[in-house]
Amino acid sequence: MRRYTAPAFPRVMVPIVHGCDSQSALAAASAITRLGEVALLGLVRASPDEPLSASATQARLVRQVMRQLADGERICSLGRVRVSNSPIEELFEAVKEEDLDLLVMEWPCQFEALGTSLAEVMQRSPCDIVVVRGPIVRGLKNVLVPMRGGPYAELALRLSLAITRSTGARITSLHIVPAGTGKGDEAPFRGLAYVLAHMPEVKALETQTDQPAEAILETSKGYDLVVLGATVQPETSSVMVGPVTDRILRESPAGVMIVKTKRSMPADRAGVHMGHTAISVLVDQWFAENTFHAEEFADLGELLALKRQQRVTISLALPALNEEATVGNVIQTVKSALMDAVPVLDEIVLMDSDSTDQTRQIAAGLGVPVHIHQHTLPRYGARRGKGEALWKSLYTTQGDILVWIDTDIVNIHPRFVYGLLGPLLANPHLQFIKGFYRRPLKVGNRIQAGGGGRVTELTARPLINLFYPELSGLIQPLSGEYGGRRKALERLPFSSGYGVEIGLIVDMLETFGLSAIAQVDLLERVHHNQPLESLSKMSFAILQTVMRKLERRFGRNVLEEVNKTFKLIRYEGGRLFLDIEEIAEQERPPMVEIPEYKETHPA
Repeated sequence: MRRYTAPAFPRVMVPIVHGCDSQSALAAASAITRLGEVALLGLVRASPDEPLSASATQARLVRQVMRQLADGERICSLGRVRVSNSPIEELFEAVKEEDLDLLVMEWPCQFEALGTSLAEVMQRSPCDIVVVRGPIVRGLKNVLVPMRGGPYAELALRLSLAITRSTGARITSLHIVPAGTGKGDEAPFRGLAYVLAHMPEVKALETQTDQPAEAILETSKGYDLVVLGATVQPETSSVMVGPVTDRILRESPAGVMIVKTKRSMPADRAGVHMGHTAISVLVDQWFAENTFHAEEFADLGELLALKRQQRVTISLALPALNEEATVGNVIQTVKSALMDAVPVLDEIVLMDSDSTDQTRQIAAGLGVPVHIHQHTLPRYGARRGKGEALWKSLYTTQGDILVWIDTDIVNIHPRFVYGLLGPLLANPHLQFIKGFYRRPLKVGNRIQAGGGGRVTELTARPLINLFYPELSGLIQPLSGEYGGRRKALERLPFSSGYGVEIGLIVDMLETFGLSAIAQVDLLERVHHNQPLESLSKMSFAILQTVMRKLERRFGRNVLEEVNKTFKLIRYEGGRLFLDIEEIAEQERPPMVEIPEYKETHPA
């Protein structure tokens, strides 16, 4: 199956400098951005004692080299060769014009030829920068990443992971602890320690020493490449890399990459910064590896073969409330493609929330079993809300894999189902899948592009970034199209109302880990928009759900002290007044704890 993956560094530049062999820089850039673009910029430093025109021959030679290097696909020439008495200024200007992600330069040749220093380039680069000292071999096998938690260690690890995805090389992190200290004394490293603990593909080494340069040099003897961050220095310092990094750059038997982000970082804030941003390395890797596209799984015959090979059954549950305008088309479209034509689905059930229109009759007429969630498991009562319907659909379905899609989708297509099933069937380790899509809103007879997802952007994603940053790569955590493996879903509590989506994601993270979660691009979803008042109530319920999860994390009750009545501001008859509504987001226990469920769904 074809994977849709974005490069970690989509646009990388390598300067081609007259008089320099840039092979190590090119090899490094190619390894970093296997799926991206390497742009070549020609530079010639003209003598200040001669007119620029005297450098025409050198410019022609550089153009010839660039034509030889450009392959028409990934490596491309920017065309123009810049001739200047101060070519470093031309380089920085080109970086800004091209809006690059990464600048790769070769030390020491390019720096000498451009008449600049390592400190100047590190300080002034308009984008993230990698300084390369060869040799950089084409077939990298082992990469060493020494780190103590400085602010550029994040970029070093991110870049090393990009190289791993490109070359298949193995990564080893080397944590250097000052002699006489313990891990708990190193606040800057805590964020990285958390990230590394969630990356089993990174081998972790640790050493206590007061001679870090010697430790790195000794360890690097068994590696092809050493990647490490520059040392934070005062902005006025002329020594940008620090004595340890400088020594590694000059003496390491392996190739070396020194990295620095474009962000300036005061030395006294370095540790705080690292603790706050290290998680982005984990999120970036998750996003690259666990973000899918529905069209990867459009071959239904291949999906059916995977299903049969794994001997699993699949259920689709359709939550509904007064959806007579769309429910018939949703059922017919999915049933025809994924049950009648190719039997990917074993069952489709409608989980109705006591609709007052013809929703249930339409579904029954199409041969789909109908359950009213208020009448299901009556011993436990009936609560309002979509989450209640989803929780009870675990009881009314039998599949090893269970997915849900909403029944108000106007532009329904089988991809809304096979896009969710594909990652779960392709990767048996995944437990949970979320759909995302562009969300134009249908307002009357007109379509508003990109108007959907207001609660996601104004409530859910800010909460996730604040309290659960590991989940910050989820594009639409509140989407109604998602699913997972029954063995995972039955172990999780379900919020009864609007908080069900965010609650499931948080519990899935804390129970099974980030790697068990994936997301899939379902292209575009057209649905009927909800009024602002409904969105406001949804946000109120989501806030309660997140607070409940935080209570468990910190062991303190907060919700009991929180008001659960929501004051709606009304305007009628020329006057303003308050309308009070109780919105208490309740939670159902894991379904596996319900006796009736255990009787009908034996382990």
